[in-house]
Amino acid sequence: MALSKSFLFSLFLFILFSLSFAEIRFTEIRSDGRPIIPFDGFGFTHRGRLELNVSKITLSNRNPELDFSKVGLFLCTRDSWLHVLQQLEDGEVTCALQSDLIKHVFTFKNLNGKSEFSTLYVENDSDQYTLVFANCLQQVKVSMDVHSAMYNLEGRSNNRDYLSAGKTVLPRVYFLLSLIYFVLAGLWIHVLYKKRLTVFRIHFFMLAVVIMKTLNLLCEAEDKSYIKRTGSAHGWDVLFYIFSFFKGIMLFTLIVLIGTGWSFLKPYLQDKEKKVLMIVIPLQVVANIAQVVIDETGPYGQDWVTWRQVFLLVDVVCCCAVLFPIVWSIKNLREAARTDGKAAVNLMKLTLFRQYYIVVICYIYFTRVVVYALETITSYKYLWTSVVAGELATLAFYVFTGYKFKPEAHNPYFVIDDEEEEAAAEALKLEDEFEL
Repeated sequence: MALSKSFLFSLFLFILFSLSFAEIRFTEIRSDGRPIIPFDGFGFTHRGRLELNVSKITLSNRNPELDFSKVGLFLCTRDSWLHVLQQLEDGEVTCALQSDLIKHVFTFKNLNGKSEFSTLYVENDSDQYTLVFANCLQQVKVSMDVHSAMYNLEGRSNNRDYLSAGKTVLPRVYFLLSLIYFVLAGLWIHVLYKKRLTVFRIHFFMLAVVIMKTLNLLCEAEDKSYIKRTGSAHGWDVLFYIFSFFKGIMLFTLIVLIGTGWSFLKPYLQDKEKKVLMIVIPLQVVANIAQVVIDETGPYGQDWVTWRQVFLLVDVVCCCAVLFPIVWSIKNLREAARTDGKAAVNLMKLTLFRQYYIVVICYIYFTRVVVYALETITSYKYLWTSVVAGELATLAFYVFTGYKFKPEAHNPYFVIDDEEEEAAAEALKLEDEFEL
């Protein structure tokens, strides 16, 4: 019993910390004996609504002696669930549906022999809720089709807003960010034209990454806008996944190529650097597939937790892999600064690569750790702030990369004058004191 409850606790935490948007959902449950099946979470205002239509209900055991009040759906907040677990632990209740801390939506004792039901649940207490199906009868497996829609009513016109209370501003946020990246793409094109004599292939690749990011944000803005108004993405989610797929692969590839000095320092990649690309690119493909499964199936799927773990693992591996080429370049430059007689040039390159290494680590740490921490500690009403923080960090990373590696005749990759050579040679003597 304790093991079962700890499993339910961990599973419920997964859904409470998930970022799924509660658009209109259609879910098929087939011969499922799980005691808890979490559906989407949603942030209700004081004018929240839950429309629930459940059909094709089939129970593996319809014995009339069974207490079907222990099978049904309810709404629960994170804090309430923690207290429900405590009640189960203390023996105050034997089933979550018996707790007075949850909000009952429907119990199967009210089916009266029917195989379907519909209900409209009015939620006037603003908070972050999760729709949960509970089955405390171990001998019963359930099959059903669940059509759910959670939304808030807005203004006097009572327009429906299918985005959670903390994410309703995201369409405007994404659209504004797409405009910023569009301007950045225009500025980069101007720089490439103005400095066309010193442009390398990597600069055109950087332009492609910015364009993909722009299209990705634009599609995400339209995706969330349609979900906000209608509860469905109307196909914009497909375009979002496509551009997100290419953006993810291209961004990690760009970091690897810059880290190896490709197109700046050498026209080809070494075998070990090619192996990094051959690892990162397939892993990004897997990560994008996992992301689609996570977003589209929702936490009710039996493999949802597995796919989420796959995504997190692959993302961490990719983030670690892209750091190796930068470390290799730093090592090679330190050795070259002592042997090839071009101390100043190599020292400046070394300094640049160190800066880039630190920025990449900060970018990965912030977008993977700090943003996640903001999601967990921020009130549900301000969940959009974690999205803004992550996107601003990404924007800063793009700007830094473009500024440091822009096409320029006088930069660390090219010739410098004799005075700088002498000054850098003196600085090189202190190089051993610096530890990365």
